Amino acid sequence: MAEATAAPAGAEAPAKKGKGKLILFLVLGLVVLGGGGGGAWYFTQAHAKPKPPPVEAALPPVYLALDPPFVVNFESDQQVRFLQVTVQLMSRDPHTIELLKGNDPVVRDQLLMLFANQKYTVLSTREGKEGLRKEALESLRHVLTDAGGHPDKLEAVYFTSFVMQ
Repeated sequence: MAEATAAPAGAEAPAKKGKGKLILFLVLGLVVLGGGGGGAWYFTQAHAKPKPPPVEAALPPVYLALDPPFVVNFESDQQVRFLQVTVQLMSRDPHTIELLKGNDPVVRDQLLMLFANQKYTVLSTREGKEGLRKEALESLRHVLTDAGGHPDKLEAVYFTSFVMQ
């Protein structure tokens, strides 16, 4: 009976061959997938163009209030009229702000002369006020140039109060 319960020697061999082939295919599949992933990484990372350096974030604006407000008179249709303007300057360069502070008498003189030479009819329009603001910016950029500064560093002139009477 011992012979009857014993399995034939050839019956176990096909089961072991099937498992061996499955393991071989799994190992080969992993090698192929790993090689493909490694190759993809190599070509996307190792040969990628270098990234440009990050752009520096713009510095925050620094404002300089020109106190006291400017008060000038000008003639209009045989009447004497008054203009009062409060001005603030804006730059992102602290050195430019310090240069403008150090040249305050020249800055105020330039703006007073500019404001006093305006016409009431022109300044009573929005376009006239915007034009005056642009002229003020150009005038102050010339002051910066004469003082040894960089005129482009003064970005804006703002009228924070504008009263005509």
